[in-house]
Amino acid sequence: MVTIGFPFTELASIDSTNNYAMAMAHEGLATHGSAYFAHEQTAGKGQLGRQWKTTALENIMLSVVLKPSGLAVSRQFFLSAAIAAGCHDFFKKYAIDDVAVKWPNDIYWRDRKAGGILIENVLVGNNWQFAIVGIGLNINQTVFAEGVTNPVSLKQITGKTFPTVEMAKELCSCLQKRYDLLFSAPLQETLDNYNAILYKRGQKVKLKKDIAVFETIIKGVNEQGKLMTFDTMEREFSSGEVSLVV
Repeated sequence: MVTIGFPFTELASIDSTNNYAMAMAHEGLATHGSAYFAHEQTAGKGQLGRQWKTTALENIMLSVVLKPSGLAVSRQFFLSAAIAAGCHDFFKKYAIDDVAVKWPNDIYWRDRKAGGILIENVLVGNNWQFAIVGIGLNINQTVFAEGVTNPVSLKQITGKTFPTVEMAKELCSCLQKRYDLLFSAPLQETLDNYNAILYKRGQKVKLKKDIAVFETIIKGVNEQGKLMTFDTMEREFSSGEVSLVV
């Protein structure tokens, strides 16, 4: 049964689709799968408290409310991995090749950022009440603000202009397929699928931790969502602990 993207609410302008979806969920006005699409977002939220800057009317700015009942709180990363894979599937359909997920959950085309995901979980003890899945994908934007690092959009890749609302609904369908797989197959399959599309996996990269920069090889991501690397020794890093030097 398809639930992600139903109902689908369009918002003319909002500070943050995640904030709006969160408020709706807390007020009991959102069901599992409720999607909120903004034509303009004035204070979009990114990872680690960063702002997601995007041009009005040109991109996908979407938040989905999910109630991942049956998935333990300790398995939060598996939901993140499934959502990232769904975004990857959607973007790859149009970009064709060179699409990957940069740990933990940015969508990359070659060495350029096409989008990002921010999942905000509401937990009460060991009860996972709901997850607010915020997704920003560059669709038609071709001019980006200063300070935005290596951005790219589908229009820049393909030369085509896309209908953003219809694209957002298609994205919901891609998310549904990966979400269904999360609950119908062994969890390891979701993790393996995520690692199969991981940016720079098996390659030597430069990572920055605090002020130190070092070379290492990306092995993959484990069940806790930690980045596993190998150089003189095997290491694990939590999200936000290191950054990739591109």
